[in-house]
Amino acid sequence: MTAKETIQAGKAILGIEFGSTRIKAVLIDEDNKPIAQGSHEWENQLVDGLWTYSTEAVWYGLQDCYAELRKDVQKQYDCEIETLAAIGFSAMMHGYMAFNEKQEILVPFRTWRNTNTGKAAAELSKLFNYNIPLRWSISHLYQCILDNEEHVSDIKYLTTLAGYVHWQVTGQFVLGVGDASGMIPVDPKTKTYDATMVEKFDKLIAPKGFSWKLLDILPKSLNAGESAGFLTPEGAKKLDASGHLKAGIPVCPPEGDAGTGMVATNAVKQRTGNVSAGTSSFSMIVLEKELSKPYEMIDMVTTPDGSLVAMVHCNNCTSDLNAWVNLFKEYQQLLGVPVDMNEVFGKLYNNALNGDADCGGLVSYNYISGEPVTGLAEGRPLFVRSANDKFNLANFMRAHLYASVGVLKIGNDILFKEEKIKVDRITGHGGLFKTKGVGQRVLAAAINSPISVMETAGEGGAWGIALLAGYMVSNPNKLSLADYLEEVVFAGNTGTSIAPTPEDVSGFEKYIENYKRGLAIEQCAVDNKK
Repeated sequence: MTAKETIQAGKAILGIEFGSTRIKAVLIDEDNKPIAQGSHEWENQLVDGLWTYSTEAVWYGLQDCYAELRKDVQKQYDCEIETLAAIGFSAMMHGYMAFNEKQEILVPFRTWRNTNTGKAAAELSKLFNYNIPLRWSISHLYQCILDNEEHVSDIKYLTTLAGYVHWQVTGQFVLGVGDASGMIPVDPKTKTYDATMVEKFDKLIAPKGFSWKLLDILPKSLNAGESAGFLTPEGAKKLDASGHLKAGIPVCPPEGDAGTGMVATNAVKQRTGNVSAGTSSFSMIVLEKELSKPYEMIDMVTTPDGSLVAMVHCNNCTSDLNAWVNLFKEYQQLLGVPVDMNEVFGKLYNNALNGDADCGGLVSYNYISGEPVTGLAEGRPLFVRSANDKFNLANFMRAHLYASVGVLKIGNDILFKEEKIKVDRITGHGGLFKTKGVGQRVLAAAINSPISVMETAGEGGAWGIALLAGYMVSNPNKLSLADYLEEVVFAGNTGTSIAPTPEDVSGFEKYIENYKRGLAIEQCAVDNKK
């Protein structure tokens, strides 16, 4: 079938992901290839000291994103989307969306970016003997309880952004197991919420006398490939304001951006991993066995089919780097030189490779927001140098590129140096890898491992959730998710790999030692409210 015939026959599959700065829709054909896309830019807001997106922004963004997809289909194929083979929704993981029995949101959505949950996370980590990060839903819930927030007694539903959108368009209060594992830990054997931890939490909050227990308010956890309901008539209107899209379309379990990143990079099999590097960054290594002990820097989540994953999550990645690149853009405009941002990024990134392997002593802290891995509750972007450092453009840019994955390195050093984890393949995806070869080389040096990038990596999580929707409806041989991706979607394609050089690895080690020593400067800036 041609792409147009696929769309007209209702055999195309739609994936939509709510990222930090962009909502993206990708339409794929029966060969899993993208044939159309749409997007909507959005930004979180700092309201009463907490990062949030309004529910109005969620629905407006979804409709605008879908409208852009429709326009793309009309422009390319001169036809209308009437129905689809399947749909999948994905979004930023974690956070806190609490609703009452009327399905009204009780407090504004609290995103993964908030770091006000330190006391709750610390107490739960001790109670569970398991690292519970600040951004996890259970940390947000318990912090609300510790803070005696009145709304807690009225909670009927607690979910994530992906779970919320899915629930409202299908009527099914469910969550993919990967996203569920970022609310409260999941037992990889049962592939649902850890029963022992649930029991401990219920016992902990029993004196409060709430009418609910934890499992009463959490979405049902589903495995990749399971049915998660169908688009309702109301849901079709919420998605397609034009009214063309019909109800009844199967919808796969909603997943988090970590899970869709794993799928989009063919990294759900044990001994594989991926690194997503954009506004935030995280690495996901699929483990053969549990770690020897809990680590505060490492989060344990699961793949969309329930395998255990060691996740190092960093709140900051390319935002500060992009801000510096924009400064050079402004300079170019002042000179009256036409600006092509791809060229600006390309020139600056490639020139960074001419710098010293240790950045000549220059150090950058890209902390737009707090960074739990290095113990910073708030962020202050800083560039640090001494009079004797080699201050030139190549070293300057290299220092900022190193900073974008510096915290990621600190977390992964535990996995590779202390836990002796073995991996066969790590794949990179996200904005850091758009300039060919540069982000790859920097990351390879940071974690001392070959890094692959696929041509499809730029499609990202929206493509990943579309693949999961496809897995649900087009897997006649009942393959496991790992085998389906390996044999059907990627067909052996592992992308282009770059191995680290000893000089780059040694240089990054020097940089990270300077970086660790300089964290006191970052802390001082936070303490002094500058």
